[in-house]
Formats: sequence, C-alpha cells, structure tokens
Amino acid sequence: MEEIKTITTDELKKKLDAGEELLLVDVREDEEIETGKIKQAKHIRMGDIPASLDQLDKEKEYIVICRSGRRSENVCHYLQDQGYKVRNMEGGMLEWEGDVE
Repeated sequence: MEEIKTITTDELKKKLDAGEELLLVDVREDEEIETGKIKQAKHIRMGDIPASLDQLDKEKEYIVICRSGRRSENVCHYLQDQGYKVRNMEGGMLEWEGDVE
C-alpha cells in the first residue's frame, strides 16, 4: 500500500493564511460539523465518499480532514486507490487552531 502524504494543521493554516487555493474535504458526521469546520472545507461524510466521487477531480489534490486524523487517513487510502491525489491533515480538528465557521 502506498504511503499517504500528510500535512500538519500548522502547515495548512499557513497556506490558507497566505491565500493558497486548496481543496479541503471534511469527512466528519453532521453533528461533528456543527462544532465548526474550516470555512474552505467541503463537507462529505465518510460514508458518502464512494457515492460522491463525481464531485472530485482526479487532476487536483484534496486535503482530507476528520476529528483526529484516523478516519481521514482511511478515506485517503480509499481515494488514493481510486486514483485521486490526497493528503491527510494530521491531528484533525482536535489540533486545528485556525478559524472555523
């Protein structure tokens, strides 16, 4: 199995603060999203990912986010197996110190 690329919460915050256009996918459940999500993140529940592949572009890289980084890592493995470029946000929203909406 190919290694999953990662990004730390600090690295992501710096990129967003610098105005970089990044594609973020938050795979948490609806009730978790209510506690706040990164503004730029698109919410697609983990269980809905297989049915939502048509919303993703294989030419672009996606940063996948969950609460702690474990579910998003699993989603990254799945998406990478489907031919998508992905990066897992280590530590998840538990370690995120940036703004949320």
